[in-house]
Amino acid sequence: MSLEHISPEVILFFILYGITGVVPFMAAVYLLLRRGNAFAPGVTPPVRLRRWAVSFFIVAALGHVWWYLFYIYSRDIHSACYVAVAVVDCVMLLTTIAGTLLAMLQDRRRPVWPAFAAMIPFVALGGLQILYPDRPYMNIATVYILSLYVLFSVYMVFTVRQYGRWLNDNYADLENKKVWLSQVVSLVCLLLFILYALVDTDTILIYLLHVVELVLFGLLLWRVETLPLLLPQTQQPLANPANIDLAQIERLLAEHCVATQLYLQHDLTLQQLAQAVGTNRFYLSQYFSRQSITYNTYINNLRINHFISRYQEVVSTQQSFTVQQLASESGYRSYSTFSLAFKQRMGQSVTAWMHDTTE
Repeated sequence: MSLEHISPEVILFFILYGITGVVPFMAAVYLLLRRGNAFAPGVTPPVRLRRWAVSFFIVAALGHVWWYLFYIYSRDIHSACYVAVAVVDCVMLLTTIAGTLLAMLQDRRRPVWPAFAAMIPFVALGGLQILYPDRPYMNIATVYILSLYVLFSVYMVFTVRQYGRWLNDNYADLENKKVWLSQVVSLVCLLLFILYALVDTDTILIYLLHVVELVLFGLLLWRVETLPLLLPQTQQPLANPANIDLAQIERLLAEHCVATQLYLQHDLTLQQLAQAVGTNRFYLSQYFSRQSITYNTYINNLRINHFISRYQEVVSTQQSFTVQQLASESGYRSYSTFSLAFKQRMGQSVTAWMHDTTE
């Protein structure tokens, strides 16, 4: 077939198809070969997350290859070849996506084998469709796979919320640990699977499917490289709240955290604070719980108080300053994190607060 007989829509489709096949391959090569981090040089991502992301990118790239070969040599969507390719593609994509999303949550190691086990009925339905092509087993399989991923997305909603509470209980700095991004990636994956199931010959859906793929690849690669490795906390038996000496822990915190301004240390963890005050991190967690606050709230309150003190000092002495500089001195790497913490603590933005203070 000469080029003049090929429609612009077909040419555009193959260009877009080629791009969505090359991009995940390049992302996999980058994650495999590059030791440093091009997106966030100061961040070391979890190795497990990188490995799962590489697996997903490789599967996505291979999927474009074998679907291209199917289009060239068969095109028969009612053939056993089509069913086999669809089953393999869905199984590999869903399990690698599940592994990648679960690896983003570092409070504990969540197994991926349930995702593999959940694929068994889907594979069985695909096998039945090959044996009995006149029966609609693949329609049942499509409904099953979509229902399965909807359930996984619901599971991710609750798991990510639990993970967010764990972060607040154990880490003072939440820069680059934005848990909602994990949920966004999960929902984009769900949209991808819905489009994957619905797409047939509709040109708009085909284009939308590939655009969503590119968005997912870029978002996932950026998330993998900007998510810092969180060192596991030392596991110790949970303390009995009735045995906690609240006054003693309060004294230790005042002596080893407030007086020494330990709270100004970036990325200060609950474990590090517990070691500094000479107590068990579970006792410390229970102390904060009894005060109806989280560890993150405790540290942020100290930092905001420090910022207010520094602001009043530089204003009274008429020193030159920037709010960003004072925020950094108060223990914040990110001004956006400081701004959010300040508004939560004071009930108004830092700009409005300074304006009210100077009046």
